[in-house]
Amino acid sequence: QVQLAESGGGSVQAGGSLRLTCVVPGYIYRGYSSYCMGWFRQAPGKEREGVATIADDDSSSYTHSVQGRFAISQDNAKNALYLQMNSLKPEDSAMYYCAAYTREEGPCYSDYALERAELFNYWGQGTQVTVSS
Repeated sequence: QVQLAESGGGSVQAGGSLRLTCVVPGYIYRGYSSYCMGWFRQAPGKEREGVATIADDDSSSYTHSVQGRFAISQDNAKNALYLQMNSLKPEDSAMYYCAAYTREEGPCYSDYALERAELFNYWGQGTQVTVSS
């Protein structure tokens, strides 16, 4: 199911920046006990990788390769999830997806969710990021 919508991808030179935006339905925030939001990516010939996740208490987690370069954030009032990507490298090139993991009870832990894409209930269609050297 395509329930979220990403934008902001494109082609940039190494060292450049992009900000990805994901529009999130309001019921994700208000209809469940807890949630995590995430950005995932997949390049040709490689498995899907969790890039960054953020929980409803704003705690966040990142895969090692993007730490210090990427920042995930959310603005619930605007129904928006963001991924600020700085110092981009060619190996960051991939299709990027935003996703939401909702829970009926108990908290969602961002570090737990980062490695478990299969838990996410809602997905966007993806936005392409290409970084040239």
